[in-house]
Amino acid sequence: MTRRRLYYALAAYAFLAVIAIAVLKGPFQWAMLVYFAGLALKSWAVYKREQL
Repeated sequence: MTRRRLYYALAAYAFLAVIAIAVLKGPFQWAMLVYFAGLALKSWAVYKREQL
């Protein structure tokens, strides 16, 4: 994964998280935020692993 692809993925997750905050309420909102944070962490881990 290139740095550019990582930035695009993180931007997409942030965009979707903002939409989730605006649309969802309660436990579903938190579940989606945790889900997007997990995806962001996974993407970052893949990027770091490929840098080794």
